[in-house]
Amino acid sequence: MRIYCQYPRWPGGATGGFPNGNCNGMKDTLHVVCPHCGQTSKLPSGKPPLSAHCGTCHNAFFDGHPASVDGARFEKHKRESDLPVLVDVWAPWCGPCRAMAPMFEQAAQELEPKVRLLKLNADEEPRTTSELGVAAIPTLLLLHNGQIVACSAGAMDTRRIVGWVRSHVPVA
Repeated sequence: MRIYCQYPRWPGGATGGFPNGNCNGMKDTLHVVCPHCGQTSKLPSGKPPLSAHCGTCHNAFFDGHPASVDGARFEKHKRESDLPVLVDVWAPWCGPCRAMAPMFEQAAQELEPKVRLLKLNADEEPRTTSELGVAAIPTLLLLHNGQIVACSAGAMDTRRIVGWVRSHVPVA
């Protein structure tokens, strides 16, 4: 797998490191926001991401599950993470949202550690949902470097979620 400098990721799978150190312009560290405590940490590019733990709360950075976030925690991931962020905007009363939840969970197992998956409850965060321009739920938003890269409304199965993300983030 080729690694592109604009997407600092781990080539060679989840446990791989950068071949020969790094490329010109490649970050030596990757900023990752802990899904448990919200602390931003720097992960060295050669460290296997699946074995990395937060220095503050000591939980694993990647556990194969989407993280539930409020508006403030979402903004932190958006601003400070070097990882692409996939957000499921949902509500507990929404039938298609509930139907898609297990598929989103399975997508997290396939996409982590190259993409951070988050769940944002539209009922609890109406301001954030409005600022994102979400008009229907479920809505998937893919962000990278703080910008929305892609948006899709409607439920998807695991295969479609993973394929959709990979079509927009070349190294996912």
